[in-house]
Amino acid sequence: MKGVILAGGKGTRMRPLTYYTAKPMLPLITKPFMEYFILKLKQYGIDEIILSTGYLPDAFNKYFGNGKDFGVKLIYVTEKEPLGTCGAVKNVEKYLDNEPFFVFNGDILTSINLKSMVSFHKSKKSDITISLSPVEDPTAYGLVPVDKNSRVKEFLEKPSMEEINTNLINAGTYIIEPHILGHVPGGENYSFERELFPKVLKLGYNIFGYVFNGYWLDVGTPEKYMNAHYDILDKKMPFNFPYKKVSPNVYIGAGTEYRKENLTIGPIVIGEKTILGDDVKIMPNTVIGSNCKIDKGTSISGSIVFDGCSIGKECIIRNSIIAGNVKVGNNVKIEGNSIIGDNSTIEGNNVLNNGIRINVYSTVMEGQISF
Repeated sequence: MKGVILAGGKGTRMRPLTYYTAKPMLPLITKPFMEYFILKLKQYGIDEIILSTGYLPDAFNKYFGNGKDFGVKLIYVTEKEPLGTCGAVKNVEKYLDNEPFFVFNGDILTSINLKSMVSFHKSKKSDITISLSPVEDPTAYGLVPVDKNSRVKEFLEKPSMEEINTNLINAGTYIIEPHILGHVPGGENYSFERELFPKVLKLGYNIFGYVFNGYWLDVGTPEKYMNAHYDILDKKMPFNFPYKKVSPNVYIGAGTEYRKENLTIGPIVIGEKTILGDDVKIMPNTVIGSNCKIDKGTSISGSIVFDGCSIGKECIIRNSIIAGNVKVGNNVKIEGNSIIGDNSTIEGNNVLNNGIRINVYSTVMEGQISF
């Protein structure tokens, strides 16, 4: 069975992280999120994958090529104009060989068992099977109530409190029979959730909900992006860490220079060829990319540092995100869910706090901000 990954969104809620990086290419434990996604599909035997791209499409091809190095075959289809979740799939129809196929939202981190979902789809003789996940607060999602046989009853998109009649949400993974695409107009912006699914349900097609109770997270905001890292580090989400395990819950890449006293207890992940100076302290729930340099006396905790960053002496980095190739001077504090955009320079003696977002290619002069 082939898979279509929807990876065309601009990721506006993630800015400034997504100005120069498509959201599915943001690092997840130092490797692009999309790499994790593709390798997971390969584990389930889905080795022919169509990537529907739109925003910054060249980055995918540059990193993955034809997919051979990752053990899969990749086909890229780029939208000239946004086509919506369903329109994007209609746009790649010719590659699906008139066979059942998977559709995946490219910003979902989940432990769903795809083999089990296929068995469910076949047993129900379903035209469309939608993955459903229970959540505590369903108001921000599309609700999908089902009957005792798991047949979908209706679709409720982001309902009010009075409309809530289930805690099952659309979890963004679908199995679709090819004839269903005959109900989708070509070349138009068209939605699965608001248009196709309600339409074919009214027409009497068999739509079933596959309910799973595993891990699920929509990685659509910086806060959830950080939560995804914390959950992986805390082993709430199954994950194959890319580097050598040097002590419990501590993983470090080849060529990284460190001393044992640099590392507190895990979970900690550090990429390749990164240099930790004297008296540097890396605290739990921290992920540092490759080719970084952390200077004397700096401490980092609960934070994500992308590749190529340089952080000066006596800095404190807490619960924040520092994007690629950022330079941080001496005696800088970056705390409280703050974000520093790519290729920025934060000169010495600045205090950045309270969720401040510094845009890409910015320069914050010496002592300019105490926020």
